[in-house]
Amino acid sequence: MAGVIARRARRQRVFRWTVLSVLGVFFLLPFVAMVEFSTRDPQTWPLLVDWPRLSERYPALAEGIVASLSQAALTALLMLVLLVPTAVWVRLRLPRLRRLIEFLCLLPLTIPAIVLVVGLAPVYAWVTYFLGGSSLTLVFAYTILVLPYAYRAIDAGLSAIDVKTLAEAARSLGAGWGTVMIRVVLPNIRSAVLSAAFLTVALVLGEYTIASLLNRTNLQVAINFLGKSSATMSVAVSLTALLLAFVLLLMLSLIGGRRRRSATAIEAAVPVPTAHKEPAA
Repeated sequence: MAGVIARRARRQRVFRWTVLSVLGVFFLLPFVAMVEFSTRDPQTWPLLVDWPRLSERYPALAEGIVASLSQAALTALLMLVLLVPTAVWVRLRLPRLRRLIEFLCLLPLTIPAIVLVVGLAPVYAWVTYFLGGSSLTLVFAYTILVLPYAYRAIDAGLSAIDVKTLAEAARSLGAGWGTVMIRVVLPNIRSAVLSAAFLTVALVLGEYTIASLLNRTNLQVAINFLGKSSATMSVAVSLTALLLAFVLLLMLSLIGGRRRRSATAIEAAVPVPTAHKEPAA
């Protein structure tokens, strides 16, 4: 019996490593090809890290990089300002609306980007009329686009703490709602907020459809135009953007693992109460 179990475990281990190896080759081979192609021109990577020369030689690419970084920062800020107070207030005061808010936040995930653009185009006609045609106006569309991912991250963070008890304790000590939000709730969901921000940045840096169809500039649109004149530079910039997104997601996983380890350590440190038995008379 022990030999059968050992052989089964060995076969499972071989199958697991075979699947992981095939998937590793499948995902790493395009990266290797991108590195090989982008290094055919020895001036590509030195030019990519030399911002003054890059801005002078490829002004559209420099504009796209600045636009995407600005869009990512403003989208993350607007998302947190709108979503965190709403999620906390729903949990504290309007728990019956939690399912409705969750449905509304997850709705953009089920709608294709091209359909979103069709709905947003008339709205952006008025946005252009009042605010101009700046690429920063994409922040409003991107905030809607990141709601499903950001909401799940923040909701998971709020589910890990007793928000109602913390808020009532702070309010009983004379704290206002602003103090409760900034000094009580936010420190306890710091990992969830960082996770939502990282997901937002990764999504905004990789978004192409909405920016292209609304005739706005961002990194992916600039890469698309750059590919028609300098293929090696466009591949190098694409690889850099992919690596940045990978680093952000890696940081997200590390933060999530640290949060789970901290919760496990706290649970292990708290003694479990046991029933006290009276001695028999």
